[in-house]
Amino acid sequence: MLRSMITATNSMAQFQKQLDKIGHNLANVDTQGFKRTETTFSELVRQQFNTTTNEPANELEEKLILNSELGIMQGTGSKLNSSVVFTQGSVKQTGRSLDIALTVPNQFLQIDVNGEINYTRDGALYLSPTNDGTNRFMLATASGNRVLDENQDPIYLNDTFKEIVISQDGVLTAVPKNDTELPQIFELGVVGLDRPQMLIEKGNNLYGLKNLGNIPINDVLTFLDGADRAVQQGALEMSNVDLTKEMTDLMISQRSYQMNAKTVTLGDQMLGLINGVR
Repeated sequence: MLRSMITATNSMAQFQKQLDKIGHNLANVDTQGFKRTETTFSELVRQQFNTTTNEPANELEEKLILNSELGIMQGTGSKLNSSVVFTQGSVKQTGRSLDIALTVPNQFLQIDVNGEINYTRDGALYLSPTNDGTNRFMLATASGNRVLDENQDPIYLNDTFKEIVISQDGVLTAVPKNDTELPQIFELGVVGLDRPQMLIEKGNNLYGLKNLGNIPINDVLTFLDGADRAVQQGALEMSNVDLTKEMTDLMISQRSYQMNAKTVTLGDQMLGLINGVR
């Protein structure tokens, strides 16, 4: 009973983590650029309990592989594995000139967050005053983080433009009010992740890179330019969360949690009966 209770308890802790992941997905079903987390389970270490036999150990081992009735395979619970799924979400038309949608999976905008480069799929951009005595605006995210260009420099715009046009290859053009002036042109800093499993979630729809160690950064991501970028102005990529799938997984996880909780209850009752035997 103790072994079954330990196994059930370990599994309950992992199912609770799965419920947390599913809840996180459901909470961000309407968050633009959000990528859902997928969970799977793997079995923890198992131990073979052999039945009594007079056969040599090597012959018994061969039979155990072919015939499980000669022994009992007892595990110690399960382990939750999680990974972010970077499939493309649906594109929603907004008509706003500073909204952009990245229409190819594994492409990310480069964002400066307190001096550290992060990556995001959230294309809701804004113009923020610089407050430095100049009549300039900084291109920023909804959280106020600076959007970087292809050289990883912040994008600043003089206030002499009348509209902003962003091409499909990620070129931002600020059309001047006066036709005699030259337009302000910038290229958005878009990277393609060749190894998205190296990303870690930083919160607020941001991702950072794991400690790469001796791995060159060029083996992890590619700095895109020209037609390699895929940008759509006046639109936003929505979450790739499938509400139906998440609700189904939620019910399955809840039932599995309840089953393991019942196992602990029954084991406790049986131990109580054993302790009560005189």
